[in-house]
Amino acid sequence: MTDASAGDDNGEASRGSEAFSTQLQDWLDAEGPSTVGGLGEVFGEKGFVVVAMLLMLPAALPAPTGGVTHVFEVITALLGLEMIVGVRSIWIPARWRGTELPKSMAERLLPWTIRNIGRLERHSRPRGVRLLHASLSGRLLGVALVAFAAAAFLAPPFSGLDTLPALGAVIFAIGVMLNDIVIVGCGLVVGAIGVGLSVTIGTLAVRYLHQIVGYVARPLAHLWHVIWS
Repeated sequence: MTDASAGDDNGEASRGSEAFSTQLQDWLDAEGPSTVGGLGEVFGEKGFVVVAMLLMLPAALPAPTGGVTHVFEVITALLGLEMIVGVRSIWIPARWRGTELPKSMAERLLPWTIRNIGRLERHSRPRGVRLLHASLSGRLLGVALVAFAAAAFLAPPFSGLDTLPALGAVIFAIGVMLNDIVIVGCGLVVGAIGVGLSVTIGTLAVRYLHQIVGYVARPLAHLWHVIWS
């Protein structure tokens, strides 16, 4: 083994032994802009869930986003598709790869998230590691990621229905990074509830709007017939 390859292996081992919150803080504190593409280089194969966590984080806040996070949800769905196919190296289109985190996110939201991940790390422990690292599990998590991103994307603006699907994606991504299948399971449950609410409420809203249109259209059609008959 050459000195260069030995150095790479030692670097990987060092990163693997560090807490997830520490790795994330080191990436945020590194010189240069904090870009989406840079995460994939730092976290390797697990960059899929780390990038997904950061992209879904704004929509996971209990506040209407007005649809401004749609581009993040599209990228997240793309990452989920790559996980389903079994891609081992994260790929993001060049126009999005160099996207820097918004200043408010880098200075306030992300540090707050890192602190809370640190608290969670003190109570978490590796559980179901072999199952989490199975190839089939990665594909199934990719399916969940696509479903959660799609539900958040399709949620009506200012409805708040994007919160639970996005929060589910954030929680299960953290669980994957902490190698804790219990946290992953909690995230999947939260996200599934969010998808269910989005589908149910969305269906009821469409049905209600259809009835309103019918109530309005019938008198107008009758009036049109009276005028022109």
